[in-house]
Amino acid sequence: MTGPADLTPPAEGTPPRSWLGRLANFFYVRPRLALAALLGPPFVWLVVIYLGSLAGLVLQSLYHLDSFSGKVVRQLTLATYVDLLTETENYRIVLRTAGMAAAVTLAAAVIAFPLAYYMARYASPRRKAVLYLAVLLPLWSNYLVRVYAWKIILAKEGILGWFIHGLGLDFALNGLLRLPVVGGPSLSNSFIGVFLVFLYVWLPYMILPIQASLERLPRSLLEASGDLGARPLATLRHVVLPLVMPGVVAGSIFTFSLTLGDYIIPEQFGNSSFFLGRAVNVYQGTSGNVPLAAAFTVVPIAIMAIYLTLARKAGAFDAL
Repeated sequence: MTGPADLTPPAEGTPPRSWLGRLANFFYVRPRLALAALLGPPFVWLVVIYLGSLAGLVLQSLYHLDSFSGKVVRQLTLATYVDLLTETENYRIVLRTAGMAAAVTLAAAVIAFPLAYYMARYASPRRKAVLYLAVLLPLWSNYLVRVYAWKIILAKEGILGWFIHGLGLDFALNGLLRLPVVGGPSLSNSFIGVFLVFLYVWLPYMILPIQASLERLPRSLLEASGDLGARPLATLRHVVLPLVMPGVVAGSIFTFSLTLGDYIIPEQFGNSSFFLGRAVNVYQGTSGNVPLAAAFTVVPIAIMAIYLTLARKAGAFDAL
């Protein structure tokens, strides 16, 4: 049986009897040690796994492939970067990938802004919830499922082709596919198809930051602009866009970086032209030129480092 002494609560100032309480008291009087215990494991993970992998990648890019033996010479040199910067095709790969990323980002911003503006300013709470669900619902499905679904949609005998044929617009589609550079035998084997799939997959990442920025925009500023005689387009240009631009830049961080490093979509929908992800896969796999593949991987890292620096100055991180 429990005696009366066992039921007496501990005196004031007496530490708890459980080990969890004693551990809490131990860290309470040592705040710096508590901070180190909380941040230590994720910091070690970041340094060892993430930054360590990047360091190993950069180190691999400083080796070079011996053209005679086909073996990687593990001596520090810039020969691989010289090959990267002097070969014309390598320039084209970088420019092709960066151009596609810029085009997808620009198109996503143009499409996302009207929808985000409607969601933030005009939609009722119920309709806004439906629109949120419509934007987020594709993200709940597997990435590969969405990509392969578009493979069926954009095929020559796919749903989109059948719909265009039903409208009698085959001449427009054929003319589009005959365009130099962007065209091809079908939408699923052309830069147009790559662009459409990229735009579909990454569009939600542009809508949400813009919508969040518009939600924070005070309605009084719009009313003040109208009271001062500004037309709606003038208000949009001089009031709304400058204040929402950090959200646009924040969304562009996602769309640009994700397009820049994607491998699956160009592999499934493009033609024989390489993008950065596909070039890295071929050089480290088929060709066995790991140093050149690593050097190609450093390119998007450098591009995004510059891009993030500019985005930070534009206040994009405040809109994330």
